Amino acid sequence: MKHIITISILFLSALSYAQIDSTLINRTKIDSTEQHLNMDAVYNRPFLNYGKVPVSVGGYVEVNWQHLGTDGVSEGHQFQMRRMTIFVASSIGKKLKFLSEIEFEEGGKEIAIEFASLDVEFHPLINLRGGIIMNPIGAFNQNHDGPKWEFTDRPISATQMLPATWSNAGFGLFGKTYKNDWMFGYEVYLTGGFDNSIIDNTKNKTFLPAAKENEERFEESASGTPLTTAKIAIRHSKFGEIGLSYMGGIYNTFEKDGIVLDEKRRVNVFAIDYNTTLPKLKTFITGEWAWVNVDVPDTYTQQYGNKQHGGFLDIVQPVLKRKMFDWENATLNLACRFEYVDWNVGNFTETGDNIGDELWSIIPAISFRPLPQTVFRLNYRIQSQRDILNNAPSKTRGFSFGISSYF
Repeated sequence: MKHIITISILFLSALSYAQIDSTLINRTKIDSTEQHLNMDAVYNRPFLNYGKVPVSVGGYVEVNWQHLGTDGVSEGHQFQMRRMTIFVASSIGKKLKFLSEIEFEEGGKEIAIEFASLDVEFHPLINLRGGIIMNPIGAFNQNHDGPKWEFTDRPISATQMLPATWSNAGFGLFGKTYKNDWMFGYEVYLTGGFDNSIIDNTKNKTFLPAAKENEERFEESASGTPLTTAKIAIRHSKFGEIGLSYMGGIYNTFEKDGIVLDEKRRVNVFAIDYNTTLPKLKTFITGEWAWVNVDVPDTYTQQYGNKQHGGFLDIVQPVLKRKMFDWENATLNLACRFEYVDWNVGNFTETGDNIGDELWSIIPAISFRPLPQTVFRLNYRIQSQRDILNNAPSKTRGFSFGISSYF
């Protein structure tokens, strides 16, 4: 029923849109020459404005084909409508802004509000944000829009170690300033957070993304304590941006109705991210690395790791930029992603042997951008993954093709 209601609202909105004089419609564009921080990604998107109406709308879509095989076994050709995301923003009044991001995944099977916050500006360095907030751990969590990337899949470290598009209800402060070639920004938030599912899940391992399945986190915290997320970022016009972030708090339900159930157990995540564009070659380089520490009870087996780390590095090289197929300034790129994740860092207590449960992959890619907001991308995945006992790795190979575009 809720899906029918949602689709009906979108249909009525489309009818209203169709009746608006096209001369009143303006599209904001992303200025690629302007310097931004990753924290600006939430507003650094193309929007449609209808005349003097204070509400702007936008969004993006991702559709893919893939043919992958693991150790010679394949599911054949797969076609995927990964997601469609809608943005609705409004300048409510002087120094008051609202932005929401609603994502439809797997053809509407999953519908989620990923971001919905009211921003109040007191000073460029002091802004209040309240609502459903995208926790700024690393860079990808905030800057995850499909059209910005040359790869059909999101980084494994961001989706299978960190919980990509991880958002929670809460409040916080953010701000930025700049002087000459330097730019500085910060964010500090207190939100709801993780729960026992990060060590009690169907994966049978420590798995932070499992907490995303708990829809009640937007109404109540499992531990009754806030999750703290903080990030600082510095950008130089020539050397790029570096960000340092932290996210941590108590994850378990240690007390209920005044009765102590367990000791307080923490999860702490540290991350570093970096991006730059080499001036002459226009090579774009971006990546992040994160460390996860979880206080796992001694009663759990060693397959539940208390330490994890991993990250990714993307290199994108434009090789041709010219008029192609009637598109002005179309761009052809070569790219490659390197990624690694270890879900269980350490050695077995009994034998001293290294605990496995790790993965690495290399993904060469070709992408074509007729416009900066639209990308056609062809990827080839080369992946190796070991189980917890470090047996011979399973090997995955295959192609994927996808289209992603803002609209």
